[in-house]
Amino acid sequence: MILNIKRILILSIILVSCQTGKLEVIANIDNKLDEVSANEIIPQSNLIWVIEDSNNKNNIYGLNAKGNISKNIDVSNAKNIDWEDLTKDKEGNLYIGDFGNNSRKRKIFTIYKINKIATIASSTKADIINFTLPKNVPSEDFEAFFLWDGLFYIFSKNDKKTKVITVPNSIGNHEASFYAEYKLEGKNTPITAADISADGKQIALLNHDKVWLISDFKKPNFFKGNVTALPFMHKSQKEGLCFKDSKTIYISDERKKHDGKIYSFNLD
Repeated sequence: MILNIKRILILSIILVSCQTGKLEVIANIDNKLDEVSANEIIPQSNLIWVIEDSNNKNNIYGLNAKGNISKNIDVSNAKNIDWEDLTKDKEGNLYIGDFGNNSRKRKIFTIYKINKIATIASSTKADIINFTLPKNVPSEDFEAFFLWDGLFYIFSKNDKKTKVITVPNSIGNHEASFYAEYKLEGKNTPITAADISADGKQIALLNHDKVWLISDFKKPNFFKGNVTALPFMHKSQKEGLCFKDSKTIYISDERKKHDGKIYSFNLD
């Protein structure tokens, strides 16, 4: 009987591994959340912070290690037009990228700054950064960004080339600056999330079936570094990514056609 139980456990582990490829499931996302579009962690908190996609509540959720909602924070002066990504700064402030644009008709885009999110109980007001596109950049669907040396780097979700614009981390209204355009190699190249490691030495760009790791780069153009595609051997609607540490990233997917999960992926 004990041997049979051991065999069942081993077969279950193998089956789960095959179903998720190189991804390790660390939590199932709370059933109350249907369209998780981003995840982020901060040193000041042990929660995984997530948001939902367009036309959902203007709330940020802190998930515990089991994926259950531990904090539910209402951003009272914000509207979820199309929340697509999260990023952070070293002071424990969280930033919401409201720049999704499926219709390609949007003129004004917004980044909400949530100050000291780990200290907030249930409601807050955000500082607001608005921006328009440079005159030579057509209206695009943007779904990914990170903060680096005082600038937000924002990526368009294109299936041929991604356009990258920058916006200063400064409250108020801005016109974005064009940064670069880059064609990622292979199929399935639209970028759905991005992050930069805490030491600023690695950039990760997410797709539904892979991550591109950019390393050994220097300013002004990080695309001139090494760009390596790391496949997951698993495909779902992956929308969220953040660095846990220099060797590991967290990934989240939506629940629409798949049970929403948070995964761990080793970059080595």
